[in-house]
Amino acid sequence: MSGTVRTRMAVVQTLNTIGAAFLAAVARLDKSLSPSLTIAKLRSHSFVLSDCLYIFQAALATFWFTVMQLPGFPIKLIIPTLWIIALLVPLTSQFFVPATPIFSYLLSFYSSRFIPEPWRPGISVALLPTLEYVLYGANISDILTRFTHPILDIIAWFPYGVGHFVFPFVVAAFLWLFRSKEVLHFWGKAFGYLNLTGVLFQIIFPCSAPWYELIHGLTPADYSMKGSPGGLARIDALFHSQGYTVTFSNSPVVFGAFPSLHAACATMEALFLSHFFPQTTRYAWSYAGILYWATMYLTHHYLIDVVGGACLATAFFYLLLPDELKGPGATAPPGGLASALSRNGLSNGSGRSKYEIYDLEEPRRRNGTAIHDAADFELSEESSEEEEMDITYRSPVANTHGIGPSTPASAQPLIAPSGKGGEGRAQGKKSHRHTASIASLIRGDERGPEDGWSPVTSSFNARDRSRD
Repeated sequence: MSGTVRTRMAVVQTLNTIGAAFLAAVARLDKSLSPSLTIAKLRSHSFVLSDCLYIFQAALATFWFTVMQLPGFPIKLIIPTLWIIALLVPLTSQFFVPATPIFSYLLSFYSSRFIPEPWRPGISVALLPTLEYVLYGANISDILTRFTHPILDIIAWFPYGVGHFVFPFVVAAFLWLFRSKEVLHFWGKAFGYLNLTGVLFQIIFPCSAPWYELIHGLTPADYSMKGSPGGLARIDALFHSQGYTVTFSNSPVVFGAFPSLHAACATMEALFLSHFFPQTTRYAWSYAGILYWATMYLTHHYLIDVVGGACLATAFFYLLLPDELKGPGATAPPGGLASALSRNGLSNGSGRSKYEIYDLEEPRRRNGTAIHDAADFELSEESSEEEEMDITYRSPVANTHGIGPSTPASAQPLIAPSGKGGEGRAQGKKSHRHTASIASLIRGDERGPEDGWSPVTSSFNARDRSRD
């Protein structure tokens, strides 16, 4: 029963942490709807060489909108119009500007089906299986498909048919909640350019997948052929559906085996999680390893496709990783997150409160306000007596003649004793120890020895001054 209670408390605490992080993330958003602010930022922006990538994306988008046949003209003009509005409004531009490479990839993937056939290059059927045999000594992907089982089908289906489409949003959400906005911008750039590069490579160098070899052998392929769900057809049969069969049969890129974007995306997700959330490293790479196997088990990719996708993702991650996101900057929380978690009695990501971390007793609370014992703020009697004395007339010189105000006991330990045994010191009375009077540190250079003051310096010696 205790285990169930602990699990329930852990789930509740996790949900509270995510809720607090969500409120903090929303508070950090720019909620302005004025396009003039975006235009002003654009005018003050100092353009650098890397901004040429946006010119490339604009030219690429123009090409795809030109060849796009569905939706037709002029309805398809709605897409760039909405895109421009989203870029001008500050509330939406903070998401759409970093996500521009991702949208460029989606536009390229969708519109590639409308490329005229005379413009398309020839399809390679034997290149990938030949390279796999030469590099690895066997057709590894073919070996992995010789034994199938419904349990293995489910294990392969979840990362390949579900996780590939859902996991990028999960990673982006956690980066938005628990890391700085620069990390989220880096995710949009790295993930977007990775997929854009991969799909452009698949269009320029089309290669057939293992399912084509199983169905058609090494006979030449043409663009009139439909795609195949491969091993995912067993999932359709298991769930009595046709979802994957319809989806892969109408894929815009039928001959896009190399590189494997499934393997590339899984590698990029594992790199991000292991770098920015080190505690998830083993889980992220376990997921990636299962997906590597699933791509070959389901007859969608050769081993060389998986290796190519993983290498491409690794290159993009480390080439685009900013210097400020290396080292401690990788795990630094965003602004407002620590205070939001503190208000809810939570620590930053550890699930423990600050009182648990530092082994302190948590104060009692009434209506959400901490209540402290009055004894914690009581001052000693000696302290209160000293507080009542006028600080203006205090002097570091002990009063041994009974003239003028007496020297407080707290200052006497710093002053040379006036007699043998230190009769001038207060005996048997506890008090606070002050190292110097505040007044002695203020405008000390304007005071002289005749005023009973001396500047506090490294050569200050109370015993010598008393002798003088």
